[in-house]
Amino acid sequence: MILYVVFLAIGVQSGQPVLDSLGYTAAGLLPVAAWLVRICVTGEPPAARACVAAARGPARAHLACLLTALTAAVLLGVAATLVVTLISDPASNGHRTHIPPLRAGVAGLLATVTCALLGSAVGALTNRPLLRSTGRSVPAMLLAALLSVVVAGSPAQAAVSDLVTGSQSGRVPVGLLPPAGAALFTAAAFAVSGALTARRSP
Repeated sequence: MILYVVFLAIGVQSGQPVLDSLGYTAAGLLPVAAWLVRICVTGEPPAARACVAAARGPARAHLACLLTALTAAVLLGVAATLVVTLISDPASNGHRTHIPPLRAGVAGLLATVTCALLGSAVGALTNRPLLRSTGRSVPAMLLAALLSVVVAGSPAQAAVSDLVTGSQSGRVPVGLLPPAGAALFTAAAFAVSGALTARRSP
């Protein structure tokens, strides 16, 4: 989270076009969400994890970890989106066209939620119980997070690209398809991760 704040402090400056800054803010949240999932699913010692699994079931205990990480990522993203919207210039790229701040904030919020969802899905699929080794899970998680932002067809890439394109054209994109796609993918990733947790738990 500290690195995310530093990332924003370096890349987002007061007076920059609002949609460009919001795209940068959303894209940077994706690896943060993935790392928050890793913290939540690997932070407890095995004995404590076994006690919680025995009390509530391994799948429910694991789902609680995933939802905690997702909630933290969304809250962090919402706070960052609000701050960036307030300090940025409500104008298009080149400061040619006025951009309504409220509409820009909504578009940025949708992109932020999309990246938080997809980052959480990446974390769920690249950590326990699918990948237990740190030497495998961390590189896989970072690579998957990078690809999720840059590969065409990814909901995160679509959401961020819409903001950048909107900054160039002066039109604010408020598309629901990227967050809907990210939500479906995240639900599937959480379901797979929870099912494997139930099967692999001692």
